[in-house]
Amino acid sequence: MQLPTPWLMLVVLLLGLLFLREPRAQHLDDGFLRWLLRQTYPAAAAVPLTVVEIGADINTTDPKEEATAARPAAISPLEIALFLQATMEFHPEVIAFENILKWRDRDRDQEQVFLDQAMRVPKLLLAAELTTTPDLDVQGREIEGFTQVRGRRGDLAEFSGIGRQPGEDMRLISTLSFVNLPDEVSSDVRVPLLFLYRGEVIPSFPLQAVLLWLRVTPAEVKIELGSHITLPDGRKIPIASDGSMLIHPNAAKNARRVSLNELLLATQQRDAGKPIPPEFADLHDNLVLARTPANPVSPPDIFAATIAAIQGNAYPRRIPKWFDAALLFAAVASIGLIRRFDAVDLVLSGIAYTAAYCLVALSLLTRWQIWLPACVPVGAVWLVILLVVILRASHHPARAASSMIPPAIA
Repeated sequence: MQLPTPWLMLVVLLLGLLFLREPRAQHLDDGFLRWLLRQTYPAAAAVPLTVVEIGADINTTDPKEEATAARPAAISPLEIALFLQATMEFHPEVIAFENILKWRDRDRDQEQVFLDQAMRVPKLLLAAELTTTPDLDVQGREIEGFTQVRGRRGDLAEFSGIGRQPGEDMRLISTLSFVNLPDEVSSDVRVPLLFLYRGEVIPSFPLQAVLLWLRVTPAEVKIELGSHITLPDGRKIPIASDGSMLIHPNAAKNARRVSLNELLLATQQRDAGKPIPPEFADLHDNLVLARTPANPVSPPDIFAATIAAIQGNAYPRRIPKWFDAALLFAAVASIGLIRRFDAVDLVLSGIAYTAAYCLVALSLLTRWQIWLPACVPVGAVWLVILLVVILRASHHPARAASSMIPPAIA
């Protein structure tokens, strides 16, 4: 006997509500979100961020030429000092290094050259790493944390010490921040902004870079875990309960990206009184992010995207869950109509609906930075189609078999 429509509607509704509340369904939506982000680009709006690639020529397009022109993975203090000297000619607001500056033993005699240039930088941000297994013989360093924090801290990535970090002389003339990307709170579209260090909530590297650029101290920041970070200028950064922020991986394309050779050439042109390229004209207001992509231990290029997203106030935002519930109820309400269609028509209609839904999702993300989930809105429609097709297939053979029974002979 075929399942009556009210019972079928109840089954679909309960399954949809279960998936709507199921945390593991979020992983399916995250996969759909990654696909959306790979297919789209954020609105083209230049941000005051300049990324300088040290140790790689970003203008090289030929793979063979790139291989022959490769620079050593370990950058010497002399080369970093040359970068600082050239950059300070344009007086940027902040200079940040996302690679941990640890020198080779044979380069330590050049360290003083780097320190002489680094002391000229008003706001220098250096990267370090936190660890859960600190050296017990080394006294833990005090780090200024946020004082205005509300919400449950148990979901934050927790650390108890500092692992890899620059030398003491460099730490004395800079601000130290942390480039950890724990697997449980980070991915290619999520970057942690907050860590828990010995009971204190502290900023990660990209958030600390923005705070320096805005001239904001941790005491001026208000944090609502699972909701947002509020900065003094009214800017709000949406965060999850684990302190991570959803980013568009392509947001870094809104930043200027130059090579060290281009920077040195612009400095020479400036000193000679010649016109400099337009990307260096307003460098004094920029946050300069230096990275060495040729370094095998270099972090992924997601910090630039995080900083650019915060500067441009451009965050991918999920549509509220009432949207999922509305489409779920619409799918349930249409069961009576769907049961009248042929199985082939139902499958073709499902394919057309899925394609149209993806096009709408791409358009919303590109234009308004709103992303649509897929688990419930698409899954509910296909669940209805599959149940109707399966029930119809199981009902027809039984009806056909009953119609073939010969009449009784009197």
